[in-house]
Amino acid sequence: MILRSVNPFTNKTVKEFEEYSDEKVNNILIQSAGSFEDWKKTSLEVRGSLMLKVAGLLRKNTNEFAGSVTAEMGKPIKESRAEVEKCIWVCEYYAKFAKQFLAFENIGTDAHKSCIYYEPLGSILGIMPWNFPLWQVFRFCVPTLMAGNTVLLKHASNVQICAENIEKTFENAGFPAPVFRNLVIGSDRVGNVIKHESVKAVSLTGSEEAGRKVAASAGMEIKKSLLELGGSNAFVVLEDADIKKAVQIGITARFQNAGQSCIAAKRFIVHEKVSDKFLALFLEEMKKIKTGDPSKDETDMGPLASIKQAEKVEEQLRKSVEMGAELIIGGTRDKAFFQPSMLTHVSPGMPLFDEEVFGPVAPFTIAESTQEAIALSNATEFGLGVSLFTSDLKKAAELVHEFADGAVFINALVKSDPRLPFGGTKRSGYGRELAIQGIREFANVKTVYFNK
Repeated sequence: MILRSVNPFTNKTVKEFEEYSDEKVNNILIQSAGSFEDWKKTSLEVRGSLMLKVAGLLRKNTNEFAGSVTAEMGKPIKESRAEVEKCIWVCEYYAKFAKQFLAFENIGTDAHKSCIYYEPLGSILGIMPWNFPLWQVFRFCVPTLMAGNTVLLKHASNVQICAENIEKTFENAGFPAPVFRNLVIGSDRVGNVIKHESVKAVSLTGSEEAGRKVAASAGMEIKKSLLELGGSNAFVVLEDADIKKAVQIGITARFQNAGQSCIAAKRFIVHEKVSDKFLALFLEEMKKIKTGDPSKDETDMGPLASIKQAEKVEEQLRKSVEMGAELIIGGTRDKAFFQPSMLTHVSPGMPLFDEEVFGPVAPFTIAESTQEAIALSNATEFGLGVSLFTSDLKKAAELVHEFADGAVFINALVKSDPRLPFGGTKRSGYGRELAIQGIREFANVKTVYFNK
């Protein structure tokens, strides 16, 4: 089978990749497990120095990496460069803090001495998506490698150039070749990889459907899994919010990467007392978004990653309008391009409220009170994150506990940060990436008890 990278702006094939044979995959898995025995014994100083070399190569080749992202999935080049910068950040962060995060802990008990060690598990499979084809991989693999594990990457079929570039970068930085390996295979072969005795755990960032399959496969083998799935993040604006600031942040939160982000603001819930002002300013700012060729610096928004993806968004919008949503602007599709869109009168039961919308569509729901806004925010099967806008930080601190999400960002858009744990609740998945929690996800938390 052939995996194709198709430029969504030109709809032309950029490059084709032949899938690895079963024999080649099996050999890679065995080599990965074998290299773990040596890699786990390397010092954190050695791992950190190699990771800093990766950061240096990313910095040196930023334009090449960013260009691959833009060519394969249509992200505006300025956003692609920012994605590379974030990958550099996570490399440097864990190179600096991994030793601290993995240090053994002495625990006071009735023993002569008792402590906790954090030790690597083995070969960890990462199944990664196309929407942030560099960052998602680095977010997973950097702490995993620094913990002493080896990494197997199964990347999305349409971003194999990015996958190839990442593998080459780790190799060129001096990582032993089997420590990080890319598997050029389709999704239909993931189950067999998870079953392989060399694989000790799996991390997936992707759709809910993919999460169910991966979790089931891992569960059957009694292997740990981490799932970072979809989101339907609410962007809640209370009556005392700084409206101008909220609008500016809301535009970025919804339309960055053409809305193709699990943590994008997907449902705007605005207090009725400020709704008219917010809607008017939001519409005004939306009209300033420059769409077009994603390889040009002046472009704010390019196409979606594929025609199929744009068609799905089109269908979600169409059904919602049929159910009573009012289209204010946008709503049209041209191949993989989808015009930035804004709708009002969106309510629970409509696709734009209930489903994850992976595209540049901003649906608005008006709330009569703070409590109704919170109830609407929680009225979803997802629980990844929420943005809350209010000038009363004391009140905000009290309201944080009423949201059922994995993250609450006050007067800010939801974002991932190497210094903070990242993950969701409900159907947004389980487990945490990044920060100290992320590096310990794929570690054996070992209790050691001494008596004389």
